[in-house]
Amino acid sequence: MKKMFLIVGLSLLVATLAGAGPAFAGNVGERQIRQQDRIAAGVRSGQLTPRETARLQGEQARIRHVKKEMRSDGRLDPAERARLHRMQDRSSRHVYAMKHNHRMMPR
Repeated sequence: MKKMFLIVGLSLLVATLAGAGPAFAGNVGERQIRQQDRIAAGVRSGQLTPRETARLQGEQARIRHVKKEMRSDGRLDPAERARLHRMQDRSSRHVYAMKHNHRMMPR
């Protein structure tokens, strides 16, 4: 009986987390703001050089440009939103790597 409750409970948890994945990621605009804040924090703390900052800012500008082009029809479809999230994921990894002198955490 306990095993059945455990299985049902775990399956409900998995279903809840699977449906809430995009909600945890936040919307595209909020992520953009958080990325900018992380870059600014790296500048303030001295973790980012001017050259690294320029590269990261350029990457953020490209994401904003792509988003603007995608929204030319007034909305973002799921595929466009997914592409922007992938771009932001990649950018997030770049911010982390540059703030930590390219030392990535072991997986």
